Amino acid sequence: MINKLQPSEEQIDNIIELALAEDISHGDVTSEALIPPDLQGKASILVKAEGILAGGEVAKRVFLKVDPSLKVEIFITDGRKVKPGDRAATIVGTVVSILKAERVALNFLNRLSGIASQTAQYVAKTRGFAVNITDTRKTTPGLRLLEKYAVRVGGGQNHRLHLGDGILIKDNHLAVLRPLGMSLKDIVAKAKQNAPQGLKVEVEVNTVQEALDAVDAGADIIMLDNMSPDEMRRVVNLISSQVKIEASGGITLANVRSVAMVGVNIISIGALTHSPKALDISLELEPQTFKIF
Repeated sequence: MINKLQPSEEQIDNIIELALAEDISHGDVTSEALIPPDLQGKASILVKAEGILAGGEVAKRVFLKVDPSLKVEIFITDGRKVKPGDRAATIVGTVVSILKAERVALNFLNRLSGIASQTAQYVAKTRGFAVNITDTRKTTPGLRLLEKYAVRVGGGQNHRLHLGDGILIKDNHLAVLRPLGMSLKDIVAKAKQNAPQGLKVEVEVNTVQEALDAVDAGADIIMLDNMSPDEMRRVVNLISSQVKIEASGGITLANVRSVAMVGVNIISIGALTHSPKALDISLELEPQTFKIF
């Protein structure tokens, strides 16, 4: 269920091309109207907040997609801690090209670094416990591969990459099948019978009794959805030796350690990707380097 797929260069380029088409398909009319096309210069990407950097190579590819003649040097690799004043990269070349690529490159850096930084905070809160912090499918449309990559950069792991990546029987599946006369045992048995080889069956439950029923039905993983720490502890004490146990729903930095303490194996957190705070990173041109050739 935990996926570690690395995005390929082709996949990254496809995402970048969509982002560039969105931003500069009609050109940069401001820069093109005001700045000499042969003006050369240097810009630095500067960090303005503490966190974990992610997306440096993606940003580099953005600049090179806009203008392959640009010289981009990365000083801080993904996964490194950063602080205000750190210089993450420099770009040398045509100033108009640098400005055309600036926003798209920074959008990737800001968001991916924000995801990595927030993930690292959750991982730090649960240090000392044998638990994996994972993401969910609550990602920005079109950016899932990069956002899940950023989670890994921050020390987390990936849950399902897509709907074909694992069987997870949720409340809406049960709401469809139970009125058809199927018991939980029937549902789990059917899922196992029809599952592609190697895929485990996970069941979302909301109560201690539902967790016990899911185990009896043969589930491989139990997802405890929006349950209290006391309820989760009861489940762990009753079935932890039989299946893996995942906690999900309502997990925050304030309570994630108390959830880890109950003994679950996985804590999945949608907030890692659906609402991270962007890490403050900017691009600053260096006028003293400007030259016209």
